[in-house]
Amino acid sequence: MSKDLLLVQMDCKTDIDDLHTAAGLATLVHHVKYAELNYLPIVGTYGIQEGLYVPPNELMQLAFEKNWLDAHKNWKKAVKKVVNEVHKIIAKGGDVWVAEAGQSEFTADWVQLLMEKNPDIEISNRIHVVQHSDWNESATDPDKLAYVQKTTDYHKIADGNAEGNGTPGLKSEGEIDWQSYINDTHLIDIWNTSIRLGNQYNGKDGRYLNESVADGGLDFSDLSEVCYILGEMKIVNAVDFFKDFKVK
Repeated sequence: MSKDLLLVQMDCKTDIDDLHTAAGLATLVHHVKYAELNYLPIVGTYGIQEGLYVPPNELMQLAFEKNWLDAHKNWKKAVKKVVNEVHKIIAKGGDVWVAEAGQSEFTADWVQLLMEKNPDIEISNRIHVVQHSDWNESATDPDKLAYVQKTTDYHKIADGNAEGNGTPGLKSEGEIDWQSYINDTHLIDIWNTSIRLGNQYNGKDGRYLNESVADGGLDFSDLSEVCYILGEMKIVNAVDFFKDFKVK
């Protein structure tokens, strides 16, 4: 944590799960264990899938203030900003870890620009990409996916939507009592905002209908990649997550 950078890249299209993932990330970095974590969330990092975007800006501003990037609003600007941040980290001897909470188009673009500007960087040793979803891979332009898989240190882990496969299953079936684990008004506001926005956009106007969320559950399955990167693989499900990162 003293020298590396964590990028959490969320597509926000068309599933609302990234809203809950952002709230989960805010919970994790609020914990004393990760108070010094160097991280940067990016939204709008979608691929070739059809459908409408799920606007996360209200939530992102509440959760991360100015520490996030909006690739949906300005893709090229976000790519350049990431390249600048990544170069700083690598120049100081650090590595970059990417939680690919979506497709790999954005990663492909910033890695390519980084290599153009800094051809001596050993990308396969310094850039680590973690993907958990077969569907995310299928919704990525095949050439872009192949480029990222060939160029970076690419990790494919088991799907975070399911329990019992070795990856934290952070999609709940039905409601869970998350409020009993969070004694922090700001985090409660973040979770309530993510839930409100999720309910507002879930399945609306042709967007993907997340049935678990429609039944009152939470889905922050894309945070499973962050758990993998941080070595938090003992977490079994969403309740375990809240127990481990309980705010007293």
